[in-house]
Amino acid sequence: MHDHSILLKNIFCLMTDSAKPTISGADMLISEGKVTHIAVDGGLRTGEATRVIDCSSHVVVPGFVNTHHHFYQTLTRNHPAVQNAELFDWLRFLYNVWKYIDADGVYYSSLLAMGELLKTGCTATTDHHYLYPRGYVGDLMATQFSAADTLGMRFSPTRGSMSLSQKDGGLPPDSVVQTADEILEDSERVIEMYHDPSPMAMHKIVLAPCSPFSVTKELMRDSARLARKYGVRLHTHLAETRDENDFCIEMYGKRPVALMQECELIGPDVSYAHGIHFNDDELNILKETGSSIAHCPSSNMRLGSGICRVQEMLAMGIPVGIAVDGSASNDSSDMLGEIRNALLLQRVEKGANALTTRQAFKMASEYGAQILNFSNVGKLEENWAADVAIFNVHTLPYAGSLSDPVAALLFCGCDHTTDYTIVNGQVVVDKRQLVGIDEEELVCKANAISQEMLAKAERKEEV
Repeated sequence: MHDHSILLKNIFCLMTDSAKPTISGADMLISEGKVTHIAVDGGLRTGEATRVIDCSSHVVVPGFVNTHHHFYQTLTRNHPAVQNAELFDWLRFLYNVWKYIDADGVYYSSLLAMGELLKTGCTATTDHHYLYPRGYVGDLMATQFSAADTLGMRFSPTRGSMSLSQKDGGLPPDSVVQTADEILEDSERVIEMYHDPSPMAMHKIVLAPCSPFSVTKELMRDSARLARKYGVRLHTHLAETRDENDFCIEMYGKRPVALMQECELIGPDVSYAHGIHFNDDELNILKETGSSIAHCPSSNMRLGSGICRVQEMLAMGIPVGIAVDGSASNDSSDMLGEIRNALLLQRVEKGANALTTRQAFKMASEYGAQILNFSNVGKLEENWAADVAIFNVHTLPYAGSLSDPVAALLFCGCDHTTDYTIVNGQVVVDKRQLVGIDEEELVCKANAISQEMLAKAERKEEV
């Protein structure tokens, strides 16, 4: 008997790896945070584990990895003033609400976003928090790690940053930006404090200057150099909208990718959120440099930003992960729903075979893990991380679809909640409920904080 071991018994359909055929009737033993044994024909004794989960009605797949998000935005979802706005107008309005976020807001919005992710099969995530309002009290990254640990989620947040405010030609108001020195000093602190370089770490750090329209060129370059000094990953928004491309040309005299080259913010350790408006030459540069993309289909549709050239990128060998993006432009953190949207959106322009379900799952797990630098995460092989999403497909919305149970998760279904989610060998969603917190209490708390922030914005309180 293993300490804290779990036996997934009689699995209806197991996908160990998006490149391999599924297996029916297998047993999987999990212990010490890893997959320790897969018995293809079943037959593992139930006495071998401290917990046995009957998976005879379930599809079992590698947990998904979310490559771009803004947790704090869960508190300002669906705001009527920006339901029909494009990115720049949407940002200008919401910055003036977001500047009221405090440590409580960061904590509960992080719990909310991660809770939704875990319940929809996502086991590892990043978060791009770039908003450090004047007067904010507390250690923001410590607050986020505490939320992740409460829920049991594998977490590689970014130390995001904004240094270019409206008075310097940027988009954000002065009250939410920091100086380059403050940013670099704190970036170094959080790397030294939290970053774990091991392949199956629970905590990693990424450095993420927000975007070309909210940080200076110098800060981009200095962040890139600092990240490489410590061996951590880099991330930023790039080529999300035509407005952004125009902004880069106007402000810097060059397109976004050339700007990234000048700032040294490009390479195999760099991922870009969105990456919609690239030309052919730019795709070649991404390929040659080994840079990757975090694709955010729902947000791109919601803000009318455009369609990322995912099919072409994958064909060129550019790694593309999937991301739910900020919850005020999605406006949910439904990871399984995001994979479905990634599949369907490519087909709008490129035809019915533009993206297959297996390609979509590979983006959602393997490429995501690669982008966030987790090397033994994203497949359910022996000695790989026990990060598992378990969905019951013997239900009404999946009836008639079981000729391909894994594809059914994307083509069918109306409720994307897992029965069980396992992270690092621990059950964190159990019978459709989060284990780490009381869900009702979280809902009340998040709504209360949201209402308070919106009320302050309405009154235009000083920060």
